[in-house]
Amino acid sequence: MREVYLDNYAASPLLPEARDAMLPFLGERYGNPSSLHGRGDAAREAVEEARERVAALIGAAPEEIIFTSNGTEANNLAVKGMVAGSRRKGRHVVVSAVEHFSVLHAARSLEKQGYELDLVPVDEHGRIDLDELRSLIRDDTVLVSVMLANGEVGTVQPVAEAARLAAEREVPFHTDAVAAAAHIPIDVGELGVQALSLSSDLLYGPQGAGALWVKRGQRLIPLLDGGVQESGRRGGTENVPGIVGMGVAAQLARERMTERSAYLRGLRDALIEGLPRRVEHVHLTGHPVERLPWNASFAVEFIEGEGMLLFLDQQGVAVSSGSACTSRALKGSHVLAAMGVPPERAQGSILFSFGPHNTMQDVDYVLEVFPPIVERLRQMSPLYAKYLKERG
Repeated sequence: MREVYLDNYAASPLLPEARDAMLPFLGERYGNPSSLHGRGDAAREAVEEARERVAALIGAAPEEIIFTSNGTEANNLAVKGMVAGSRRKGRHVVVSAVEHFSVLHAARSLEKQGYELDLVPVDEHGRIDLDELRSLIRDDTVLVSVMLANGEVGTVQPVAEAARLAAEREVPFHTDAVAAAAHIPIDVGELGVQALSLSSDLLYGPQGAGALWVKRGQRLIPLLDGGVQESGRRGGTENVPGIVGMGVAAQLARERMTERSAYLRGLRDALIEGLPRRVEHVHLTGHPVERLPWNASFAVEFIEGEGMLLFLDQQGVAVSSGSACTSRALKGSHVLAAMGVPPERAQGSILFSFGPHNTMQDVDYVLEVFPPIVERLRQMSPLYAKYLKERG
């Protein structure tokens, strides 16, 4: 049986170049970057080289990069750290309704501490309403956070325009670029933001490493009390192997982005065009044009995403029904709900996320095995039976 891995939003294969760069730091090069001896110097030099590579990916200065344990920590540090740094100015926060939970729940946590929180609504494609954002920003707003792109439905947000609205009111702006960084060009100066989050695994680097870029001069209170690592902004001994691997992945993302994104876009479009031709009542979710090259997400009517996942797995196809971070929560997608997708349709959400290792033969295989699975599940579906009865 053919095996097709299309769950790259959850986890992607580690690039061989990144793995090879990491290996010495998992063995003989075990120094602590903070140590004042030769082994420490070697580890520190490797971390600083990685910092330069990550900074180059987004047009930043190396000293503005803070290494974290993952994208979730980067988002938490941005939201809570920037708000804490501005607490004298006000206690109002604005985030979009479709943020990853590492932003949304961080903002909810602040709300429990007495901050006021407003969510920016989105349209049916998942794009934020800029007029609504403008109306929500107040004199006491201390942070606006809107993701650069949504990994669950692939929609790319108008972050530069949104950041300009915040800048007009002198409000700091953070964007979560975890899902977008290896696939669309990013220049933090052109975006006009004050902070931006990255995750190593979405760059095809190792899991367990991430980074937060914070513009020079932006006030940020650390979340972790400890040593003075990362210029005192994130305590704790650095994950040197992970950081080294992330640095190599960032460099390769910058060098290969044009070719890689064009390749993934071809796979994505073949599935987006082919699936509705073979399966009735399947709907593309997210923006039809302004979407990530690797994302093909759908809502399949009358059946549930979990059933599709299980049957596809039996055929050797690995996919997800949305964000892997919430896949075991057994709750409906807050992203689809914010887009106005009816609950009965949202329960049939399915996400195919492509990586460089995928081929057009993978797409053909999915188009071959998926329609019979949908048909089988619909034969067991009371919703589909009701639909057929009403249709007559």
